[in-house]
Amino acid sequence: MDNDKKIIRVFPRRTRATPDDELAVVGRGPGLFDVSDEVHVSVTFSWDLPVAEMLAYQWKHVAPVSIGGPATRMPGGEFVPGMYLKKGYTITSRGCPNRCWFCSVWRREGDVVRELPIRDGWNVLDDNLLACSDGHIRAVFSMLARQARRPQFTGGLEAARLKPWHAEALRKLKPKQLFFAYDTPDDLEPLRVAGKVMREAGFTTASHALRCYVLCGWPGDTQEAANTRMMQAMDAGFIPMAMAMFDEMGEKSREWARFQRLWARPAITCSKKG
Repeated sequence: MDNDKKIIRVFPRRTRATPDDELAVVGRGPGLFDVSDEVHVSVTFSWDLPVAEMLAYQWKHVAPVSIGGPATRMPGGEFVPGMYLKKGYTITSRGCPNRCWFCSVWRREGDVVRELPIRDGWNVLDDNLLACSDGHIRAVFSMLARQARRPQFTGGLEAARLKPWHAEALRKLKPKQLFFAYDTPDDLEPLRVAGKVMREAGFTTASHALRCYVLCGWPGDTQEAANTRMMQAMDAGFIPMAMAMFDEMGEKSREWARFQRLWARPAITCSKKG
């Protein structure tokens, strides 16, 4: 990428990860003083594609426009800090070997993990960091150790791939939070083992650092069954966070949206176990 180019990035909606610099624009067309060499429309969610196309049309009078991002199903390239994600977020690898039925990652990025050059950041969003080589994982941990802020692993860590040395190295980093995942019944036993390994490395449930995304709301799922999975995650040593599936329009049913809110805050979630 030419660092001398002025590139305006346009986003259909703002999220916690949306960049906040002066060249990041959210949900609007060009203004009188918007000047750029290129315009990149970045779209994360497939249901925002119509809005992204409208924004691209509006911005084409300013500079050449391209549309990219996960919603386009185009594989991502080398990660550039602060470009399409707020500074502090980092991606050090792409792809996942698991081919889960509900996940678009392996369809977009491939089922072979690609290790990228490691860029500074403290919130790791890799699709499956623990599927990387030991050397790459150690290098990521070394990068995190020199950051000014406590690391977070909000991209998710696969319990079945966790090794004792991972847990010991993670404990030394004193992370703010690490998310594992309980997506299918096969994930439960590895999650229990991972909880034991993490506690043996020195993590405690009281710290609220050990978190777990729990998938719910697919066709045929029930809130009774989802509640059971939440409690199973807690029994394994993790604070669960419900992740209700979206439909094709990017919507959740009112019932599942309410269910997700009930399991959204660690302090409230912990009170349910009592």
